[in-house]
Amino acid sequence: MTARILVVDDIPANVRLLEVRLLAEYFEVLTANNGPDAIETCENGKVDVVLLDVMMPDMDGFEVCRRLKSDPATSHIPVVMITALDQVSDRVRGLEAGADDFLTKPVNDLQLMTRVKSLVRLKSLTDELRLRASTTRNIGIEELLSRDFATGDAKPKVLLIDERKSSVERIQKMLRNSAELDVATDPNAGFFQAAETPYECVLISTAFSDFDALRLCSQLRSLDRTRFLPIMLLADEGEESRILRGLELGINDYLIRPIDQHELTARLRTQVRRKRYNDQLRASVAQTIEMAVIDGLTGLHNRRYLDSHLQTLFDRAVARRRPLSVMITDLDRFKSINDTYGHDGGDDVLREFARRLRKNVRGIDLACRFGGEEFVVVMPDTEGAVAEKVAERIRAEIAQAPFAVGKDGKTIEVTVSVGVSSLLKGTDSVAALMKRADLALYEAKSGGRNRVVAKAA
Repeated sequence: MTARILVVDDIPANVRLLEVRLLAEYFEVLTANNGPDAIETCENGKVDVVLLDVMMPDMDGFEVCRRLKSDPATSHIPVVMITALDQVSDRVRGLEAGADDFLTKPVNDLQLMTRVKSLVRLKSLTDELRLRASTTRNIGIEELLSRDFATGDAKPKVLLIDERKSSVERIQKMLRNSAELDVATDPNAGFFQAAETPYECVLISTAFSDFDALRLCSQLRSLDRTRFLPIMLLADEGEESRILRGLELGINDYLIRPIDQHELTARLRTQVRRKRYNDQLRASVAQTIEMAVIDGLTGLHNRRYLDSHLQTLFDRAVARRRPLSVMITDLDRFKSINDTYGHDGGDDVLREFARRLRKNVRGIDLACRFGGEEFVVVMPDTEGAVAEKVAERIRAEIAQAPFAVGKDGKTIEVTVSVGVSSLLKGTDSVAALMKRADLALYEAKSGGRNRVVAKAA
């Protein structure tokens, strides 16, 4: 695993020491000796993790971290604050500034490297989501990234897996005002509970009498539903090796008993903020994909989806020697509707037509807006004669009831012409199938409109 690490410290010897350690692990190292330079480097270059000293002149590490986390362009970069300060209040201050971790000098090499590698993995996931979501700046990505997911009235839903009653009671008291906490005292039951409930973080104690907490962490990381669920380990003094192993397995954070309430809530807030951020990115990706294949006006699939999926349906029908039919519909004299009632009125007609069309086709049929006022329905496992009857039913459905247009609900008569074609045995193709349906539609239009024509060949 390689990554670009920015080391920020005003003391050259400290910078050199960390640089040597990181280079030995094959990381690429950037350096800065003050806060403004560090911010500029993060804004202008690809930085995967920032190792940030707290005690610097002019602008201290807390302010640097705060500025990085408040900028949508750099807020996703993990920040590890490294300092000689060892008070809980200092750690909490750093975490509240947005830091992802807070390590005290002198830093154990193994602990530092394991933590860096863990954060690099998380950064890689976020980068992939950001890349997918920001293929264009027009989908609202800047507004999305600037949101503060840690604020708001919604308390995070958190699961605590701990068999010790006294420990459970302490955690419940600490998180009483900051989280909606569920408790599982049995680790196996806790695993299923975590898999079945949409938690935003799970806290796992290492103090089980006859169960390895890291086994539970590994199981949660291997299950699709909990693969990205933040895990925080609650460990005892002297369990450093277990914590390091947990970080290698993919836990997100840890606390060592006795647990300080402020540090617990600050670290929990950090994990929830990152999860909500990544969840929003995933939702944005899903929405972008949907927008690419769904017609925004009618809610039907668009031509792009038809062009990619029709070939699949055609090939499947040929391979299975099953029938396949296609109908192309065209709203009659639609231009006059737009001219008379405006494009808003035309949109009302298109939406209502799509609703009636969807009502009269099966779930396995593929209904698409082909463009303008033309729509295509692909009907798997449907003979030509049956497809013609379906087309006639749709034509009648359109003609029998007027369409409402405009805010005043004025109604107008609308009719539709339909062309139908079916798969031919032998050397047929998608292009030929669509061409026959298009010719049938042309014949229906030129023959007086408001009719169905089926082309057998």
